[in-house]
Amino acid sequence: MAIGGVLRPGHAQIRVMNLEEGIHFYGNVLGLQETGRDAQGRVYFKAWDERDHSSVVIREADRAGIDHFAFKVQSKSVLSKLDSDLRAYGVNTEWVPAGEMLETGERVRFQVASGHMIELYADKGVVGNGLGMLNPEAWQPMAEKGIAPTRMDHCLLYGPDIEKVEALFRDVLGFYKVEHIVLEDDKTDLAIWLSCSIKAHDIAFVRHAVPGMLHHVSFLLDSWEKVLRAADLMSMNRVSIDIGPTRHGVTRGTTIYAFDPSGNRFETFAGGYQTYPDIPPIKWTMDEVGAAVFYHDRKLTPSFLEVVS
Repeated sequence: MAIGGVLRPGHAQIRVMNLEEGIHFYGNVLGLQETGRDAQGRVYFKAWDERDHSSVVIREADRAGIDHFAFKVQSKSVLSKLDSDLRAYGVNTEWVPAGEMLETGERVRFQVASGHMIELYADKGVVGNGLGMLNPEAWQPMAEKGIAPTRMDHCLLYGPDIEKVEALFRDVLGFYKVEHIVLEDDKTDLAIWLSCSIKAHDIAFVRHAVPGMLHHVSFLLDSWEKVLRAADLMSMNRVSIDIGPTRHGVTRGTTIYAFDPSGNRFETFAGGYQTYPDIPPIKWTMDEVGAAVFYHDRKLTPSFLEVVS
């Protein structure tokens, strides 16, 4: 059984300002596998070790950012129950019909207090990872294309009222807080990391005046060496790097942050720890916020705090 019925992050729909640039970047530089294009002009991708049809969807728009972040839930009955629970909690929901996205079943869409659209779904077509489910090989040769993450892992979103967001994710969706950074009053959270699994986080939020902003979508690599390889490939392809390679204090992951051609920040990371919902959340204070975010330098960079899409 999944914790709370929400299995894991499912997909992110990202706005890009030039579709062909976006297709080249996500397909060749990041190294995701294209799995389809629809009549709305959206292009679908998956990481090589993901089984489901897609985890990243891009569409052309006049500004960058994120349309929605979706989670896969355990079953259709869980999806219906979560919809009822959300409405009982006072959240307006909308059912998006099956097939509106390629290979994706019906979705429940709702907006959280930070201004972000969140979606839940139970069904998505399975395309596999090329290895099969019987006596598979250890990895897929196609995984060497570009940076080649193993999965889309999580996202970090910027917006107001993150305490209300945390309450909804906790009380309705079954998430729990793994780490947080508190402001000088020692009570108000600046940032929260939430999990529906045993990962250090499946989604995170930072308090920000402007609602609905994207800080980054994150992709998992196997090792610190793969993070360093990603940095080399970013340099070879003239990708704009924001920070790294370095390590976080929060989650203890090794990381590098950079931007796609439209200015959407993405992360390639490895490591971090596993956790469980009975473990109390780790707390960071503002006098150590530099080490919390960038453990090696122990200081923040203005671009990391201020640049969002």
